[in-house]
Amino acid sequence: MTRERPPADHYGIVAVASSAGGIQALSAVLGALGPELPVPVLVVQHLDPRHRTVLDQVLARRTALLVKLAEAGERVRPGTVYIAPPGQHLLVGSDGVLSLSTTEAVHFVRPSADLLFASVARAYGPAAIACVLTGTGRDGATGVETVKAHGGTVIAQDPKTAEFTGMPQSAVDTGAVDFVLPLEEIAAVVRGLVEAERQ
Repeated sequence: MTRERPPADHYGIVAVASSAGGIQALSAVLGALGPELPVPVLVVQHLDPRHRTVLDQVLARRTALLVKLAEAGERVRPGTVYIAPPGQHLLVGSDGVLSLSTTEAVHFVRPSADLLFASVARAYGPAAIACVLTGTGRDGATGVETVKAHGGTVIAQDPKTAEFTGMPQSAVDTGAVDFVLPLEEIAAVVRGLVEAERQ
């Protein structure tokens, strides 16, 4: 099945979701993206909302990209990783401005990959890349269908290489995934997609 190639200079954002086993997986992907990534990265990692997170500090030591907890009202910038704070949904508008929400949990989780992916799909359409990594449950599956329906590109970690298969397998099962990749190949494909159109 061949997909129509999007227009040049196309991709504008990458959204990544993970849960159980996700810190190692995020470290591997973000660490291999390189310092010059021409798009922002939004991350949902399921965290215990009862504790202050140090995930931004942990990941900042493992990647050359700037890593920070997302703040409501800030505009996304290339080469920056924005992490959903514990207990808050992370959303982005078509103006590239982030918002945080404490509306009810989706599939028992907040932040929700489904809500992040849906907001990215609506805001960026074909310019969005969504990526599902290791995790239990099925958060992200509905979201990747939304990204696909808006013309975006979907990547899932190969469940055979995932520490926890639930989330990536649920994404693959939707039929909306463009690339099913071992963890160590994901960053290279993301870089290839976002950089190819800037040559």
